[in-house]
Amino acid sequence: MKRKWIVGSLVAALMVGLLAGCGSSGTATDSNSNEAGVNLRLYTYGTEEAYNWKETIAAYEKATPGVTVEVVNLSEKGDTAEASKKLDLAAASGEPMDILMFSDAAGYAQRVALGMAEPLDDYIAKDGYKVEEDYKIDPRLNGKVYALPGKFNPWYVLLNKDQLDEAGLPVPTDWTWDEYAEYAKKLTKGEGASKRYGTYFHGPQGGSWLEFVKLMMINQPQGSDFLKPDGSSNLENPNFKRTLELRVKMEKEDQSSVPYSDMISQKLNYRTQFFNQSASMITIGSWMNTEIGGTDKVPLTFHVAVAPFPKNDKADSIGYSPVTTDYVSVAASSKHKQEAYNFVRWYTTEGQIVQNKNVPAWNQVKEEEVTKIIEKILAGTKNPELVDKQSLVNTLLASKASELVPPASYQAEVYKVINEEYEKLILGNQDIDTTVKNSQERTQEIIDSNKK
Repeated sequence: MKRKWIVGSLVAALMVGLLAGCGSSGTATDSNSNEAGVNLRLYTYGTEEAYNWKETIAAYEKATPGVTVEVVNLSEKGDTAEASKKLDLAAASGEPMDILMFSDAAGYAQRVALGMAEPLDDYIAKDGYKVEEDYKIDPRLNGKVYALPGKFNPWYVLLNKDQLDEAGLPVPTDWTWDEYAEYAKKLTKGEGASKRYGTYFHGPQGGSWLEFVKLMMINQPQGSDFLKPDGSSNLENPNFKRTLELRVKMEKEDQSSVPYSDMISQKLNYRTQFFNQSASMITIGSWMNTEIGGTDKVPLTFHVAVAPFPKNDKADSIGYSPVTTDYVSVAASSKHKQEAYNFVRWYTTEGQIVQNKNVPAWNQVKEEEVTKIIEKILAGTKNPELVDKQSLVNTLLASKASELVPPASYQAEVYKVINEEYEKLILGNQDIDTTVKNSQERTQEIIDSNKK
């Protein structure tokens, strides 16, 4: 079966750009070189506030005489959708570009399919390191490396430590989903409108937040999605059924998770469920690092601790979870590929420490460096003293990403189908076996209809 990428809109954007001869987005000039030496143009969605570019670039230029780096900011708001459109138009108009940043696996895979990113394997071999050993994220697509990962945002579990202490429960450092379910049972308290639930799961809903229907898939080294890397179905994976069993047990039998019907009908939000103390635990992404100490909109009034994403069985490796990152690539059209690669390698290693905004995906980062970054992030919150900083640092250091599964062009259709079948299950309209069977059959129909 030939894999189909989501390239239609991109190709259309490129054609529009070619016809319009669109100009540059951002503040960069048209020149790709200067009198001092090589000038590299970095196309990014990252704002100065979020990425500390001035200080980061200044450090690189000081360490690399003769090379300057121009930041072409594609969205003043840090809007990744806006930035992606402008990047495609800039590429179509033939703007000189050297370094490209992609915010998600889909955007990365799509631009690789369009030939916008240069393979980095030869550069990496020359430098003598292995991506899978040097970084927490393996960015390979079809066996080749087209980007190195920058920041590292794994999923984790946020815990109301006051409620844990009340129940006599320690902060977990290595646990399974069965143990998570036990914690949720012990943390559940009360009845009716004032009931406090042990946990809250923020999905699936509307074909998104599908992580919550593959909890026991996304903590595995491979096979973490509903589709395999070749686009075929992965729903025969027993961990899909195990996830359904977990969700049903916790909501229907233990009554320890907020009912799905409440989430949908009341349009609940994971932030308010946790910070209002309606749920003692939430499983969520570490983009919450900037909020767990409390904000003006969502204040913190209790102690918070952090635990790793649960594993399936005690013998499993701890730490695998969904992860978001910045995919930093060398533009295939660059006239300075070696210099661009040198920057990409530096930026995704030492540069992450200099930037001091996110936890790096680089494996060589030291615990004290992660601690320093976390301290700076928490300092931007209202009550950092209420956060168990060490549990957060330990969790981030222990976390790692599953194998990257490039999204198929029909992935959204598959997600919608599984969302629909899950709703039938959790609302009591069909059993688990029927849900698995229907999900498998409907997904296969989508795959077959997309074959050439």
